[in-house]
Amino acid sequence: MLKKVDKFVLKSFIGPLILTFFIVLIILLLQFLWMYVDELAGKGLNLIILGELIYYFALTFVPMALPLAILLASLMTFGNMGEFSELSALKSSGISLQRIMRPLMIFIGVVSIVSFFFSNDVMPYATSKARTLLYDIRRKKPDINIQAGPFYNGVPDFSIKVTSKDPVTNRLDKLIIYDHREKRGNVSVTVADSGYMKTTQDGSGLIMTLYSGYSFNEVTENNVSYSERSHPSRKDYFREQTIVMPLQGFDLERSDDGLFKSNAAMMTIAELTFHIDSLGDAYNNRVSSHFNDFKTSKIYHLSNYGYVMNMSATKEDSLKKSKYFEPQAIFDSLPAAERKDAISRAIENIKDGNIYLAQISESHYWEIKVLKRYEVEWNKKLTMSFACLVFFFIGAPLGAIIRKGGLGTPAVISIFFFVIYYVISLSGQKLAEENLISTFAGMWAASYILLPVGLFLTYKATTDSVIMNIDTYLLFFKKIKDKAYRFTMNEKQSKSHEILIDSQNE
Repeated sequence: MLKKVDKFVLKSFIGPLILTFFIVLIILLLQFLWMYVDELAGKGLNLIILGELIYYFALTFVPMALPLAILLASLMTFGNMGEFSELSALKSSGISLQRIMRPLMIFIGVVSIVSFFFSNDVMPYATSKARTLLYDIRRKKPDINIQAGPFYNGVPDFSIKVTSKDPVTNRLDKLIIYDHREKRGNVSVTVADSGYMKTTQDGSGLIMTLYSGYSFNEVTENNVSYSERSHPSRKDYFREQTIVMPLQGFDLERSDDGLFKSNAAMMTIAELTFHIDSLGDAYNNRVSSHFNDFKTSKIYHLSNYGYVMNMSATKEDSLKKSKYFEPQAIFDSLPAAERKDAISRAIENIKDGNIYLAQISESHYWEIKVLKRYEVEWNKKLTMSFACLVFFFIGAPLGAIIRKGGLGTPAVISIFFFVIYYVISLSGQKLAEENLISTFAGMWAASYILLPVGLFLTYKATTDSVIMNIDTYLLFFKKIKDKAYRFTMNEKQSKSHEILIDSQNE
């Protein structure tokens, strides 16, 4: 009997899980495309490159999509079971809610382990591929798209203006082309009545065929001063002329996969642990070195005061032999001129010390920020996996309580809890990166805040609580309304009785 129940629960859960996982993944991909559509449009990317980019970014979204899919699938599964009285039938047979949830607990535990290994092994590789390909696409110049009206400066060392453009034949009319390859300004210009444009087969050059025009070029004068220049020029007319313009940066140049290998998001747990230990040891050594340097060069001890205050050797020896150090007594024993000099030197030393402390403090701030970034990424690989369990313990009992299946109500509740989780996680991450709280407290804040909520909901669902039943709250407000109505009626009757008594007395 129980094995059939386990199979039934697993079968009811896996279908919605697959469906919601791909729905969430598509939504995340659409968000990515919306963010980078300006950088992808007009680059002339073929479908293979776009498919590769979407594939690698889809892999990076898997650890984020999985917890939300589990939450939504849990709500749908147990909501449907509650709506069609299947939970009630199982409970009436003596099977508790925890026993019904047991096969899914084991299944989600396995999914969490798989999610961790995915985040640790697959995600760094996918992130490296995705970021490198996106970097190459950003470097690629947009396709040649000369529009009528303004000057087009997309072709290196050329400035092209087209008065009009035929959208059917792609004929260009009234062209003006400035050649800046000699880096001497606007000394070479070509004017044509019409022309056509095409790229070479390998995409390395742009061929422009011009008709009925002329070329104007200023001739370079050698060994002539600027005041003596006559600025000679040459004007050549043509019926047909071909100009070949080299194109650089218009093709997609692929970078090495190790371009961003030092980024924390592209490392495994072992690599992150190594970097955290190395950066931590380097940071501690540098702090100790700065402290010793400050203590020896910026803080003046008793033995230094004889030099600082320009005291005599006899006074210095007597100070060393004295049991107590009394700065006021030493200062009062100095002549007036030496007092002024001592105060000036003290102020300079304080300013110098403050500048030194500000510099090393800024250096330490950025070092600890880099270290925290690696620690955050280390914890993130665990928190995203653990979030699968957290969301299951929220979704399953909540679905049993609300008893509503489908995508409507579960989707709204899932988005609500996911937004809470995301906001808490993001806030904790920012605080951890700024070293305001510990990395563990910041990265695990959402988990140890929402996990008790899930356990509380599990308890309420086990005891058949009506905490999420809207009829309960409607009945509660109805009772309050009835009490208010009876109170009002009693007040009116009391006032009427008093008026009646007063009238009788009169």
